[in-house]
Amino acid sequence: MTAYDWLTPTAEEHIGWDVDVLYGPWPRHHRDIGLTEVRSVLARSPVARALALSTRGPLFDDRAGNAETVRDLADCPELLPVGTIDVRDALTAEDRLDELTADGVRFLRLFTVEQAAEPGFPGYRHVVSLALERGLVLLHDGDPRRFGPGLTGRGADVVFLDLHAYHLADFLLLARDEPGFRTTTRMLSGSDSIERLVGSVGARHLVFGSRTPFMDISPQTLRLRYADISDADRAAISTENVEELLA
Repeated sequence: MTAYDWLTPTAEEHIGWDVDVLYGPWPRHHRDIGLTEVRSVLARSPVARALALSTRGPLFDDRAGNAETVRDLADCPELLPVGTIDVRDALTAEDRLDELTADGVRFLRLFTVEQAAEPGFPGYRHVVSLALERGLVLLHDGDPRRFGPGLTGRGADVVFLDLHAYHLADFLLLARDEPGFRTTTRMLSGSDSIERLVGSVGARHLVFGSRTPFMDISPQTLRLRYADISDADRAAISTENVEELLA
């Protein structure tokens, strides 16, 4: 039998950076998916490198979770550690952020859904202000329509992790005036979502994110492979936009 061409990964599916990788237990999944298994999943995929963190940080103890992430990933050249802060205890945020920056961590992931944070909560606003003062890139969960307006006009670099295709137009309105606003490919499942974003605000506003190991990487790499965009735009989304954040 002849294999279908879409079953064989090609250069168009190469992903230099995946910004949305977790390891450890998660409330809505029935088992603890450890770092070894996550690395195995990535090794079998077109993803070369990823931003990752232990779920111990957002779920149990941010300080211990951050230390675990930095320690675990020290021997994983394909994974770059991401820190987090428990916005429910924002009085400790300054110490946590200083610890992260001392460890060379460049990305801070906010779990506002799991920690029931709202844009107007004092703790959330305090954490965001401290993170932006330190030049950290925010990996931000939740609805960009709710959290995006409070981040405008602040020169923030933000990657929104949970933008749904149904809400793309609102993100595009925000991104027109915010060069640092980006979103991931994960939930842009509309037939022309990627093309619409690239055509409206440019490929620099989109990065690849899979939510490994809780979602399948393949449909997302295929969607990017067959998107009606230029090779230069595809390379920006899959690799170059994250490398710009790391420069």
